[in-house]
Amino acid sequence: MEALDQSMAPSKGKNVAMVVSWLLGTGCLLAFNCILTIQDYYLHLFPKYHPSRVLTVAYMPFSLISLIILSYNEAKINTRRRVLVGFTIFFVGSLLLLALDLATSGKGGIGSFIGICIISSSFGVASAHVEGGMVGDLSFMQPDFIQSFSAGMAASGVIISALRIITKAAFENSKNGLRKGAIMFFAISAFFELLCVFLYAYAFPKLPIVKYYRLKAASEGSKTVSADLAAGGIQTLTVEENGVQMERRNNKELLKHNFDYAVNIFLIYMLTLFIVPGFLYEDTGSHSLGTWYVLVLISAYNVFDFVGRYIPLLKFLNMESRKGLVIATISRLFLFIPAFYFTAKYGYQGWMILLTSFLGLTNGYLTVCVFTSAPKGYTGPEQNALGNLLVLFLISGICAGVVLDWFWLIDKVG
Repeated sequence: MEALDQSMAPSKGKNVAMVVSWLLGTGCLLAFNCILTIQDYYLHLFPKYHPSRVLTVAYMPFSLISLIILSYNEAKINTRRRVLVGFTIFFVGSLLLLALDLATSGKGGIGSFIGICIISSSFGVASAHVEGGMVGDLSFMQPDFIQSFSAGMAASGVIISALRIITKAAFENSKNGLRKGAIMFFAISAFFELLCVFLYAYAFPKLPIVKYYRLKAASEGSKTVSADLAAGGIQTLTVEENGVQMERRNNKELLKHNFDYAVNIFLIYMLTLFIVPGFLYEDTGSHSLGTWYVLVLISAYNVFDFVGRYIPLLKFLNMESRKGLVIATISRLFLFIPAFYFTAKYGYQGWMILLTSFLGLTNGYLTVCVFTSAPKGYTGPEQNALGNLLVLFLISGICAGVVLDWFWLIDKVG
């Protein structure tokens, strides 16, 4: 194995690596965020099918099952192939959404809805490949990279929300205005996902700082980085050829030592998906903002989720206390559920916007705190495994939240 070049200081290419991590994070959620943000279009096409809930339900099981399989086998999986497969599925799925809408001339019907559900499911598979692979990969690099990737994921929501506001304003009074906006979203998504394929395949592995950390992980026994190192022009030896066999904690031991982090990330996303998007789209009543109301709520959530992911960059605001994270996560759970319930029933729209903003802020902030704190003190292969486990609990929390979101309908029916 090529020896670590100490002159290859872990600062060379750092800023570029953070930008690329940010863009890849954006690509990780952009395609599915397109589906979520144009729910007013899908509600118009499929008013009886609860698309804001059903499409999320179609997405989550496939994401969770895929991630369970990938996390169990992460030590043997080629990370490069895994991530590229994920971004390719996002790209093809976005093209298929565009093709389906054009082929059906924007008409509803059960056949079209099933097709959209299948594509949504494929995005779940893609997300498991990309998010788990990237978080695992970045966990043995610098915490700033995880923060950038996480911020990019939130940025996808901000970008799509901003574009949705622009397209809604531009096309609101035109014929088929909702459809024109949706078509634009599908095209943008397809272009950006293709960009991510090229960024991860050709730009990211050649950055000096990325080579440094991947080579370090390989020296500690990681098998997942070989293909990416080869893409960066570095050939590594197998464990047998190198003559070095480093022991690492298995997944069970890692989970035992980091169970509080895993539960935290589960509860953070269970609560968030309990409210966003289904509750905000269907259960907040009618207000003076009319059809803009839900769009403003989703935009407020996305913007403050994005802002929250940058707060930990201020070291004095970065919560690293494990006990503090547990208290903050549990408090968030027990405060927000009754707050949203009573605000939806009795509060003014301004209070709901404020509450949704704070939900996003805490979601982004706590996510970054957990993901940057948990991997510290472990070897590269262990950090990769732990990153995958945390994403598994994140997706599990999302699945739980999506299922629980249907309970809001009980009160509505009653």
